[in-house]
Amino acid sequence: MSRVIYPSLVAALCSLAIPVLAADSYPVRPIRLIVPFAPGGGTDITARILAEPLSEALGTTIVVDNRPGAGTIIGTEIAVKAQPDGYTLFLGTISVAVNPAIYTKLPYDVQRDLVPISRVSSQPSILVVHPSNSAKTIKEFVAHAQAKPGIYNFGSPGFGTAGHLAAELLWQKVDARLVHVPFKGTGPALNALIGDQITIYMSSLASALPHVVQRRLRAYAVTTSKRAGPLPKLETLMEQGIDFEYGPWYGLFAPAKTPKDIVDKLNKATIAALKSPDLLHLFEGQGLNADPSSPDEFVAYIASETKKWGAAAKRAKITMQ
Repeated sequence: MSRVIYPSLVAALCSLAIPVLAADSYPVRPIRLIVPFAPGGGTDITARILAEPLSEALGTTIVVDNRPGAGTIIGTEIAVKAQPDGYTLFLGTISVAVNPAIYTKLPYDVQRDLVPISRVSSQPSILVVHPSNSAKTIKEFVAHAQAKPGIYNFGSPGFGTAGHLAAELLWQKVDARLVHVPFKGTGPALNALIGDQITIYMSSLASALPHVVQRRLRAYAVTTSKRAGPLPKLETLMEQGIDFEYGPWYGLFAPAKTPKDIVDKLNKATIAALKSPDLLHLFEGQGLNADPSSPDEFVAYIASETKKWGAAAKRAKITMQ
């Protein structure tokens, strides 16, 4: 009995097998992890802590690639234009939810051009100043700023970043007018603060912690509702009578059209990495909280954050660029 082979059927079956084969063999070469900030910031620190256990979970090398500038837009655009083959990943921040409220014409649409893999972590920020600052507490600093509007300045990791917007909201909350000085990331901003070139900075805890411990900087307060583990004696803004809360987060993305089975494999590897005892120990030392999720949970979270920060930008009267 002869067999009839239909070419169209063979082609269809082969096309169904391709993603499975891709996921089964993936990865076969190093993976680039794009960080949209300069070295030394909270995003960079998170990426480098994550890279080792994620490399082990995937069986390949993770290479951190810092691409700072333009409020994370430069690094994000590089990521969305990369080949969707699983070999370029992107460590996004809260800025992916903030930028749509700041910029009228972004060169990408996060919901269209990136595939969320998993949330990675969250952490408190702290307000830091140069040790020579005459104000010993945040309340004293606010009083000085209120008495001399426009005299003091505050740094940010870039115009339109979450750090910029959060700081604007804080100064609006306490009725103090400070001049904004943007940098290309937290690392350069902290260097300027250590050099006494700017007045105050709302820094990720991981970035500022070694400078506070070594007394190169003085910490005023934690911005989240709970104190930070590595600095248990440092009070929150709320404890000091300022009703304000802010905490940045980080998450892993891939370019749109990355095969679903590769995204799923990356999600499982990320969750495994975030359970690593070594990673959890390093996260704890930096004040980071591991925060894994499914891709669908991350999609919903980004949508809610985008809505939240859009409303916040309007309250802060940020002019869209």
